Amino acid sequence: MTEDIQPQMHATPDGSANAPAWSPRVRADQESAIGRCLELAALTGGSADVPVGAVVFSAEGQRLGEGFNTRERDDDPAGHAEINALRAAAATLGTWRLDGCVLAVTLEPCPMCAGAIYQSRIGQVIFGAWDEKAGAAGSVFEILREPRLNHWVEVHPGVRAQECAAALRTFFEQFRR
Repeated sequence: MTEDIQPQMHATPDGSANAPAWSPRVRADQESAIGRCLELAALTGGSADVPVGAVVFSAEGQRLGEGFNTRERDDDPAGHAEINALRAAAATLGTWRLDGCVLAVTLEPCPMCAGAIYQSRIGQVIFGAWDEKAGAAGSVFEILREPRLNHWVEVHPGVRAQECAAALRTFFEQFRR
């Protein structure tokens, strides 16, 4: 993996300036994270895989795992960007529990990916484009914030949404006519 997102200092609730490292609530961090996801999505170029990229970050902003769609390439029904990034992050940490981690992805997670995000205990999801057909973070389904579940995920939608949607639109115009 290449460079990490640099932690930024934020004020704590008591007003001190030495707050914990990275905060994905900071728009610049979110945009940078989605920028890396767009780079990963481009790695599917020329294939039949939908261009989606994902990155898992630690709470401190360290890149733990990356992925892009490989479903068509690998004949793997679970070969979604989020699943690939979660697997890589779990391997990096040596545990399936990704408590406190942040997942960034170019497209709103589908139900399968939302279930994996929930099961891994990811704390926050940042995504670009909404998926009006199969989104599970608020557009069609609300899996990540389902009140009956015992873990909820903070969701930050629409980061660099136009760029993410444009990459998808271009793909579908060229490859799936």
